[in-house]
Amino acid sequence: MNSRRYFLAAMATTGLALALATGSALAAPPSVEILAMQHPPVKMALAPLRNWLAAQGGKLKVTEIDIESPAGEKRLASAGLDGHIPILILIDGQYRHKRKDGSTIEFLNFPVIEGAPPGVRGKWTTADVQAVLAERVK
Repeated sequence: MNSRRYFLAAMATTGLALALATGSALAAPPSVEILAMQHPPVKMALAPLRNWLAAQGGKLKVTEIDIESPAGEKRLASAGLDGHIPILILIDGQYRHKRKDGSTIEFLNFPVIEGAPPGVRGKWTTADVQAVLAERVK
């Protein structure tokens, strides 16, 4: 029995060492937090992103929080923000990300869509979120 335990422990250690050496150790999936108001314009604006995220299966860890709830307000504050923000998308805890061209994108307010309310129009698209996540899910 002791030799069996030794064998299993050696196999587990060897497998872990091999995974670490080859970079194939299981990494946690990227986290995506959607903090959003629960109003119809926001729901419609986020529908393409939510559909795409749902199609990713276990590649991503997705959580959603009502931004107007106490938990949402607390999370918004922990991201360094406050005020009337209808949508905030955090990827691995950050809403600011670098594009491939070196410019910075913020996943804040409405995405670039027709009919986005004035004053809360962001400069991001669902494709921008997909591009950031594609870099993390390889």
